[in-house]
Amino acid sequence: MKTLTETTSAKIENFFNSLKLEICLNDYININDIDFENAFDSINEILDNNSGFDIEIIYYTNAIEYLQKNDPSLKESIELALEYDYKLQDITSEVLASLLASCNAREQFNDLESEINNFFNDLNDDLSN
Repeated sequence: MKTLTETTSAKIENFFNSLKLEICLNDYININDIDFENAFDSINEILDNNSGFDIEIIYYTNAIEYLQKNDPSLKESIELALEYDYKLQDITSEVLASLLASCNAREQFNDLESEINNFFNDLNDDLSN
């Protein structure tokens, strides 16, 4: 594992902050734990282990607003609830919104795979020189 300088750590933190994500990667990731050779998968695993994709939307009005904006038919969020074996009596707007927000956060992150890998490949090249 590489020893990171403050400058390198700051570059990584700034890169994370520049990503268009619902979650703040710096809240869940210790930069020293990232495998630069396999950055995207490494970060994904760290996020999974730290519940980084688990978004909880609380309060009825917040949940309804989120669902109106992101799944007005409730089709996707209900499919997610069924996939996770929720029983009808356990489904609320907050549950549906939280499941959908978590799924959306994961999809947002997955869409950045090449950008994340490119950044860390370039950074790895810089550190090797």
